[in-house]
Amino acid sequence: MKTIVRLLYMLVFLALGSFAYAQEINVTGKVTSSADNSALPGASVLIKGTTTGVPTDADGNFAIKVPSPQSVLVFSMIGMTPQEITVGTQTTLNVALAEDAKALNEVLVVGYGSQKKLDVTGAITQIKGADIAKQPSMNAVSGLQGKVAGVQINNSGKPGEAPQIRIRGVGTAYGSANPLYIVDGVWFDDISFLNSGDIESMNILKDASSQSIYGVRAANGVVLITTKKGKSGQAIIDYNGYVGYQKVTNQIKMANANEYATMINELSRINGKSDVLDPAQFGEGTDWYHQILRNAFVTNHQISISGGGEKSTYNFSLGYLDQDGIVEKNNFKRYTARLQNDFQVLKSLKVGYSATAAYSKSRDEAGGIFRQLYAAGPVVPVYYADGTYGDPTDYNLGDGNNFNPQVTVDFYNQNTKKTLLTGNAYAELSLFKGLTFRSSLGGRYGQDETRTYVPQYVATFKQRNTTSFLEFVRPQTRYWIFENTLTYTKDFGQHSITALLGQSAQRDQSYKLTANALNVPYSSEGDLYLALGSADGRNVKDEGDLGTYASYFGRVNYSFGERYMLNASVRADGSSKFFQGGNAWGYFPSVGAGWVISNENFMKDQSIFDNLKIRGSWGKIGNASVPSNLSTLTVATGGGLAAIFGGQLNTGASINTIIPPTTYWERGVGTDAGIEASFLKSRLTVELDYYIKKTERAIFDIPVLTSIGTSSGRIVGNQADFQNKGFEFALNWRDDIADGLSYSVGVNGAVNNNKVLSVTSGANPIYDGGVGLTSGALATRTRVGDPIGSFYGYVVDGIFQNEEEIKHSAQPSAKPGDFKYRDISGTNGVPDGTISGLDRQVIGNPNPKFTYGINTSWNYKNVDLMLDFQGVAKVDIYNANLGWRYGNENFTKDFYDNRWHGEGTSNTYPSANIGGGQNYLPNTFFVQSGSYFRVRNAQIGYTFPQAFNERLKLRKLRLYANAQNPLNFFKYKGLSPEVRANENKPTQAGIDANVYPLSATYNFGINVTF
Repeated sequence: MKTIVRLLYMLVFLALGSFAYAQEINVTGKVTSSADNSALPGASVLIKGTTTGVPTDADGNFAIKVPSPQSVLVFSMIGMTPQEITVGTQTTLNVALAEDAKALNEVLVVGYGSQKKLDVTGAITQIKGADIAKQPSMNAVSGLQGKVAGVQINNSGKPGEAPQIRIRGVGTAYGSANPLYIVDGVWFDDISFLNSGDIESMNILKDASSQSIYGVRAANGVVLITTKKGKSGQAIIDYNGYVGYQKVTNQIKMANANEYATMINELSRINGKSDVLDPAQFGEGTDWYHQILRNAFVTNHQISISGGGEKSTYNFSLGYLDQDGIVEKNNFKRYTARLQNDFQVLKSLKVGYSATAAYSKSRDEAGGIFRQLYAAGPVVPVYYADGTYGDPTDYNLGDGNNFNPQVTVDFYNQNTKKTLLTGNAYAELSLFKGLTFRSSLGGRYGQDETRTYVPQYVATFKQRNTTSFLEFVRPQTRYWIFENTLTYTKDFGQHSITALLGQSAQRDQSYKLTANALNVPYSSEGDLYLALGSADGRNVKDEGDLGTYASYFGRVNYSFGERYMLNASVRADGSSKFFQGGNAWGYFPSVGAGWVISNENFMKDQSIFDNLKIRGSWGKIGNASVPSNLSTLTVATGGGLAAIFGGQLNTGASINTIIPPTTYWERGVGTDAGIEASFLKSRLTVELDYYIKKTERAIFDIPVLTSIGTSSGRIVGNQADFQNKGFEFALNWRDDIADGLSYSVGVNGAVNNNKVLSVTSGANPIYDGGVGLTSGALATRTRVGDPIGSFYGYVVDGIFQNEEEIKHSAQPSAKPGDFKYRDISGTNGVPDGTISGLDRQVIGNPNPKFTYGINTSWNYKNVDLMLDFQGVAKVDIYNANLGWRYGNENFTKDFYDNRWHGEGTSNTYPSANIGGGQNYLPNTFFVQSGSYFRVRNAQIGYTFPQAFNERLKLRKLRLYANAQNPLNFFKYKGLSPEVRANENKPTQAGIDANVYPLSATYNFGINVTF
């Protein structure tokens, strides 16, 4: 009997099992975009009410088993409107998802996590990596220019040179003014090593509230970079490459040989001497810009492989960049490799790593070459008929421009190599529902080398070298960061809370060795060794820096009913750089709040806003990007400090600099208020921000008299407070039109006002900006009430026409053709009939007031068009090239056409004696508008139809043509108005002296997916 019962139970069990098995349905299909019918890889296909789901593969295909015909599948993807479909009897489901403008960029990367844009209370802008990679920018940061409100970027035409970036104005005045870059958890000052094609997204944290979670290094802003990861599915191979050339735009036209000879004679006569040259003997002469500058080749290639299975994913890429400089012989090459893996070890444990290797080498341009091209005499030929170099000494031109730029280029031999290895490994453990522990360890290893060799040679009377010289400069960096975070997320009712606790430890060490030797022979590059030089001509010097950090931080995000948001964080940072006087620790709190008004019940019936949100935030941030031990007194020794006493040589020493007793943390305090809104079915989105960003106890280096005995002539310490105050806006319109036409137009802009609030020296200002100026003149002043690094000098009221004017003026020693300076003030604060330093005033501002960008994209079936525009307004440049004169340097054609050369000929341009008398002093003539508007990028592409790709067994094929900076509109009389701060210092910003100019880039490219 028992056996029969057991058999009955077994039959029932098998029947139920067979019934259940019969109910299970295999569903396959494809997910595409309704806009262009393209496949959507990585879309989520989830059985509603469960955690069971699969992602689509590279072609948008999926396969999933559902338990019954009543099952509902949810198809979703970030930026698309989700769809829910009941399976029923269907075994094939092809789904087209429509773009959801309201959900675009819905998830933003924030400090140590991510948030829905709805919940973000700070000012954060996200740029997709695909938008950056489309541009032929050698550095990913350059691709942001004109795309983010409040972010100013100054590029350099020098191959391999990183751009200077300012987020909401100047954040610090000493040390590094660069923002903090965080790439997959590792901290950097520069991302020149990173291939743009490896970037998934860049998130720019602009306000103190979002930055303060990185308190120790957030004073200049934070850029969070997420690199690409593999996705489950079949392997995908992508190749992206382009080839093109760069061309100098807006090249300065210099005076030709005949015009130059005319002005040199005028200059000689002004100084009471006879004519130097016979203009009749010269025609056009040598165009030195045309001789040395060139159209430069550039090519970039990247190939990546990504994919994975259920338990692991991978992404591997290789990159190669080859960029010639516009200066003859200048070249830069970069090689990159990146590997990333994620592993789902257990259901609750995920581990992974990413590693990047970058190697670059360059043949550097000769230092000062652009100064030489500007100043070289056009009467001097490049070569004489016998093949020897043209010699300025043969033309009796003096020493001011006694150089042949071709000699400089031919005998300059400097190479730079850079190696960087960086990586990060993590483990993420789900302890229980809502609670996650994450631990990560990252670091970087950098090793650079600059090798300079000067051979023995005789080219001209002045350009010769009798003793060969070899030097190696080898900087290296060692850095690691170890971080642990605990994150808890809980939803209950309409309440949602996310809490974060974290700990971080960092160690950043740098070391630089400089060694040189004389009389080293040259037979080949492989035979350049210091040991081959003279034993008594060798020198070795080393220096280094070490900074250690310990940090603890926490943050709480709370929202209620997707209407009210509150965000609060605090970070405590201890740094070895500020250990003196018990100042090692800094504390950086922040708070932010938001209100989504459009989700309120009283807004349900309105039809104006699709979304309306207001937010506000406040926070404190810090700056540790300064040299260590600023308050430690150091001394210098050397032969010049030695003395002989009692017949013996005794080594002396001198104090390097005056130091303050204590150096405090430089702090930033910021307030932000913003509005986010969307209209017309989310086709139009608007974002507005008003901010105040204050830097307290800013560190400056103030020049002091060298007569007090210091070697540097500066005192470094907490010297001033300053602030940036401004307004930002971003408007975006996007729409789909029938017959496959879609487009988007984005406009962004910012207004920023920089002002010094206080200086510890009281009424005594901070002077700087001597680069490119003669006779020790300084062109900038930082004083209470003015912007940092304001141009400071005399106001020009015209040109002296004759001796009679001079006789009745405040400049009795002037000559006809000299600048006529305005008598503004004397010792009593009123004009005193004498021109002196008291008559100087602020004559320009190198900090731009307005920055803006216009970005458009157009798609018609298989054709796409991108047009980006970018500009800056209300900014000044000090054209130091004009007055940087020691003798008979050349002049521009503009100066020749407009110069004073006799009574009544000009009342705006001086005579050829622009570098003599008091004419060289900083004045309004040298200050010119730096405003510009340019076509930043223009690109047209064609994506081949899917049927064509299938015949070639390709997933995607796109060809494009691109032009970067093809059109530039400005009034500045130099090569380019985009002038970077010398030594990256705000007190030396906007001075154009030997600047490597930008160029236009034209290229053709291809994108292929296999």
